[in-house]
Amino acid sequence: MAENNPRIGTTTNRALEADPDSPIEPGLELAQFGAGCFWGVELTFQRVEGVVKTEVGYSQGQVPDPNYKLVCTGTTNHSEVVRVHFDPSLCPYTNLLSVFWGRHDPTTLNRQGGDVGTQYRSGIYYYNEEQARLAQESMEAKQKEFKDNKIVTEILPAKTFYRAEDVPPAIFGKRWRPRL
Repeated sequence: MAENNPRIGTTTNRALEADPDSPIEPGLELAQFGAGCFWGVELTFQRVEGVVKTEVGYSQGQVPDPNYKLVCTGTTNHSEVVRVHFDPSLCPYTNLLSVFWGRHDPTTLNRQGGDVGTQYRSGIYYYNEEQARLAQESMEAKQKEFKDNKIVTEILPAKTFYRAEDVPPAIFGKRWRPRL
């Protein structure tokens, strides 16, 4: 939940406080996106200049400490997300939004390609009011391109981020390759 921090007069997000083992470095900002299976989405963001670090995990759900198997049941309301640590002097948030919109089909509800379920929904999870405003503006601009196909992307404050466990390759099999 976002709240005003009286010491600095800005909006902060409690989701940051819930993850003390992953502090944000000075000069960096966080962004969080859901756009299908997090492994492929992560790879896309890792290739963006100004992105310093990416993490895959779960957010937006009601169950604390979720895991891959539990999230896949569709009962936790978690979304598979990528949390992006970025340097805004090298990569403005609007660049990340462009990557997000270009990476997936935001008009399909709870599905990206062959991945089906609420955990694969399209979402922008913001950490401050500026990110919320830019996300909303970008969605309105993108909607004009889609005309009659309604964008179903949710734009919400980021909730607690739970890092994904290391998923054994056996879950994916040898055929799995991230989509580019």
